Amino acid sequence: MSYIQTDREFCLAILKQYTKSDSLLKHAFEVETCVRSYAVKFNEDEKFWGNVALLHDFDYEMYPTAEEHPFKGSEILKEKGFSEEFRNAILSHANYSDVPRNTLLQKVLFACDELAGFITAVTYVRPSKSIEEVEVRSVLKKMKDKPFARAVSREDIISGAEQLGVPLEEHIHFCINAMKSNKEILGL
Repeated sequence: MSYIQTDREFCLAILKQYTKSDSLLKHAFEVETCVRSYAVKFNEDEKFWGNVALLHDFDYEMYPTAEEHPFKGSEILKEKGFSEEFRNAILSHANYSDVPRNTLLQKVLFACDELAGFITAVTYVRPSKSIEEVEVRSVLKKMKDKPFARAVSREDIISGAEQLGVPLEEHIHFCINAMKSNKEILGL
């Protein structure tokens, strides 16, 4: 495996080269936090998995259309020497990419992507704006509130947990705890 794929500083430099938006950077760190925690749980390569998550949307700001994202990003990463496994994991997080989710990493990335952002949105409406106040039931309740965080796909959150083979409540609980463990860096 190429060293660059497990070098967080190298991957972080790529992320920051292409992504200037604070909210997109924060999203990358949120998803990275959840995916890294799953890597530890499943005894997988935490650095590799974390960097896939860190870079899953790195091209989105420059190439936001379905015709370009995440395809342009995959091309950029290929030129930089990233493996097909790394790039396919990123490609698979987009339902429209036609890259099937066959690996555990692909399933975890998809399962964590929308949920991490949704948990953050729930955190922001808590009185203290602290993830310490966020509970599974509050996330489930907000999922039923269609106008709340309208851009977040509830279907992807539910489907992600199903594809991962984890009950939705358990998956939400796991991601809340992962994000709590990194709350200072995530600003939560």
